[in-house]
Amino acid sequence: MTPRSRIAPLDVVWRTCDAAPECLGVAHEPYGRCLAHLTPAEAAELLRGLTPGQALDLRGTLLSEDLLTRVLDGMERHLGRARFDRAVFTGPARFGEVVFAGDATFDHTRFDRLASFYGARFLRNVSFREARFLREFSLHDARVCGHATFDHVMVRGDALFGAARFGAPPLTVTGNASIQKASFQKASFQKAQFHGFAAFDAATFHGDACFRGARFHRAVSFRGSDCGASAEFQGARFEGAAYLGPMRIVRRLSLAGVRACAPLHIDTSGCRVVLRAAAVLGRLAARLSDAEVDLRDATLAGLSTVTRRSGRLRVTSLDGLDADALTLTGVDLRGCGLGGLRRPEGLRLRECVFAAPPGGLGLRLGWPPVRWWSRRRVIADEHLWRGWAAQSADEHAAGPAGERAPDPARLAVLYERLRPGVDDTHVAADFAFGAMEMRRLGSPRGRIRLLLSLYWLACGYGLRAGRALGWLALVAAVAAGAVCWAAGARPEGKPAVHRPRVAVVRPAASVSRPAHGLGG
Repeated sequence: MTPRSRIAPLDVVWRTCDAAPECLGVAHEPYGRCLAHLTPAEAAELLRGLTPGQALDLRGTLLSEDLLTRVLDGMERHLGRARFDRAVFTGPARFGEVVFAGDATFDHTRFDRLASFYGARFLRNVSFREARFLREFSLHDARVCGHATFDHVMVRGDALFGAARFGAPPLTVTGNASIQKASFQKASFQKAQFHGFAAFDAATFHGDACFRGARFHRAVSFRGSDCGASAEFQGARFEGAAYLGPMRIVRRLSLAGVRACAPLHIDTSGCRVVLRAAAVLGRLAARLSDAEVDLRDATLAGLSTVTRRSGRLRVTSLDGLDADALTLTGVDLRGCGLGGLRRPEGLRLRECVFAAPPGGLGLRLGWPPVRWWSRRRVIADEHLWRGWAAQSADEHAAGPAGERAPDPARLAVLYERLRPGVDDTHVAADFAFGAMEMRRLGSPRGRIRLLLSLYWLACGYGLRAGRALGWLALVAAVAAGAVCWAAGARPEGKPAVHRPRVAVVRPAASVSRPAHGLGG
């Protein structure tokens, strides 16, 4: 057991026990001593005066299991305003099924053994600020109707919050307890430390769930939980596996600045997921539906996947992302720039949606004045550089907002580095075309640009077979027309004269004459 301090803290504002200088227990009149230092007769008299629903003040009191049971039974487990600040529970603290009709405070309280609030009902606010739980802490199936504060708590054992409800509408209870109006309040676990397993399975947060700066030394689970507003984990640290889902979040899941040394599993829908400046050293597996993901300045050291489960999944920023191996599956990248990736070759793109040039015929003042844009997939950076307008009402901008238009030479290199990670051969071909197009447009005017322009015009950098066939068909048609024209052309004003063909009779071969012999 940790020894109690002999110096009263400066924030102790109540009259302390006169029995011992080191005792911080609140003094009860007319005894001038705390409940733990009363004689058995005095304690029995004090307990007989307790009634259900009245206020209870046991601040700084040393409470054994038997003494706590006698207090709760004397009040029929129905407390009004309850104050247990700086109290020390030397034995198991069992508050199961207790109803707290007023505010309940356990600030700076120490629980040496089990602290169980199984099925407890807090009809107003509850605070465990800087409480210390040296063993297990259970709030399973509890109900908190007001604010729930667990800032700076430290739990050595397992923390069980399964099926708990925070910020829920108050329940109707018997008695004269005042019932507050229904409101959805926040549950705060800022800079809390969980040394054991932390379970929030099937927990319901009707308001915000704040875990900023919290530290989970072992595994934490939010399977089946529900958050009616935002779940905030900014700066949290996960040293064990973290299972954030399947869970429903209405507004935002913020994991900005978190550090995960073990696998991090995210499974949610209908919200924005922020992973800015997050450092995930283990595996990241995110399965999302109808969500937006922000991965700006994140570091993903392990094998990472972001997968669309259903609906639409849009990535808003990958600027500054440093990922060894990140696979994006079914992601909408029409408005996300890829030029800020630190290692584009580590990105794998599966069934992703990309931007496209404006379809149809284009007119402009420059050269060429008329151009027909072919349908191909382009990254948002090229879309921004060319100044193409948004293609649909869902797209607010063709490129990443607030970023400078990229250089075509850098875009050519980016296309080349991204192309090996594309699973679709058509998209890979479009990326190869985009690389050549950016190389052509980024080249200075001269021989190289002329050759690239001819290459583009002739066959689309060897990637547009239809264009080459078109040119071949055009040349063949022109040649055929020229032949036909030449064959049918005649001098003007001179009718054609048809001359009969005369048979030419060649003389027969001369017959050798016999030589005249000489008579003799």
